[in-house]
Amino acid sequence: MMGYSMPTREARFAQEIKRSRFIGVAIRVSSSEATTEALAALKKEFPDATHHCWAYILGNPASSSHMRTDDDGEPSGTAGKPILNVLQHKDVGDILLVVVRYFGGTKLGAGGLVRAYSSTASGVMERLEVVPNTPLQEARLKLDYAEEQPVRRVLEDLEVTVATSSYGEHVELSIRFPEDRLQELENALAESTSGRAKLVAI
Repeated sequence: MMGYSMPTREARFAQEIKRSRFIGVAIRVSSSEATTEALAALKKEFPDATHHCWAYILGNPASSSHMRTDDDGEPSGTAGKPILNVLQHKDVGDILLVVVRYFGGTKLGAGGLVRAYSSTASGVMERLEVVPNTPLQEARLKLDYAEEQPVRRVLEDLEVTVATSSYGEHVELSIRFPEDRLQELENALAESTSGRAKLVAI
């Protein structure tokens, strides 16, 4: 699975088009529950807005089945979908982008709405700071008791997460680490245990 980018922090952008005010907000989310909470918070912040239109992508934007949009009362396809299109072109996942609209009295027409929501979403994305989300690999590590402490130091240095530990004839650790650090991890383990610690991919 390829890596993708995700937001580091919230970003905002506002503009006025024919007296309607559009406020775009991008938020990092990792679950549908987090999305619901973020939407509720924005509706509380802008309770008198005419529309709260949004789109979100959970996970990898190239393959995610977790995408949703909402036009929130705007004509079908004029708000949520244009927002989603911007997200997909930017290759960003784990993101909710909401565009809040205060109607200014002048109708924009379907084409005008699409342009307004797209340009607001684009404005937010231009201001958004992102970091790579590298896929995690899971593996099991089998080692002797005497090697546990030096191995745990190696894992800590390389920011490897120990999910579970079991103690029988040997110590067995279930670990998670970024895929792109596999070679570095194998080299460090070989050096610290003279090649005795065995890394087995799950």
